[in-house]
Amino acid sequence: MTAAAPADRPPLRIVLCDDERMVRTALRVILEAETDLEVVGEAATGAEAVPLVRSLAPDVVLMDVRMPEIDGIRATEQILATMAEPPRIVVVTTFENDAHVYDALRAGAVGFLLKRADPDELIGAVRLVARGDSLLFPAAVRSLAATHASAPTPVAAPWIAGLTGREADVLRLMATGLSNHEMSERLGVGPQTVKTHVASVLTKTGSRDRTQAVIAAYEGGFIMKNR
Repeated sequence: MTAAAPADRPPLRIVLCDDERMVRTALRVILEAETDLEVVGEAATGAEAVPLVRSLAPDVVLMDVRMPEIDGIRATEQILATMAEPPRIVVVTTFENDAHVYDALRAGAVGFLLKRADPDELIGAVRLVARGDSLLFPAAVRSLAATHASAPTPVAAPWIAGLTGREADVLRLMATGLSNHEMSERLGVGPQTVKTHVASVLTKTGSRDRTQAVIAAYEGGFIMKNR
């Protein structure tokens, strides 16, 4: 079982958005078996999800990528565009290599989970994104970028020239899914230095989070899609 949050912290507040009631029920049972996790609301459509998330202001949203009325992509966009402190949104999907998943990541979701993920993966993912990390699966992101990204432009993205050598190293390592601590060890610098470089990379790539920065690296030609 994944490590729980310290006992003195309030439970992480989660909203479930899925048009299948059985899926929502299964997710709730798994999550609420953990003392540090609390499901505070459920929505069956994207149209229900947006106002519900705004009113509840949860820490994490598990968002089905395919829902009626408003899909998970549009719901993600609307939530992130209208909340000053939006939750961390993880899209949930049946198929890994799905254009809808790629669009949701581009819209600002911090990662994705497959519906067949086991309970420990689900619980670990919620805790991971709640503390500010992205749920990156490097091989999956490479596959999604190669299949669904728009055609590369002949000229590399202008932000690439603005990266320092160390920032370029950090972005390459981010694309492999390494955490800040792992990048610190790999580069031989302190964790705070890595954190500073990551923040600079996000600014220069115009990204909200690490997932968007990695997508920008593929779409901008910084990382070749066939690698």
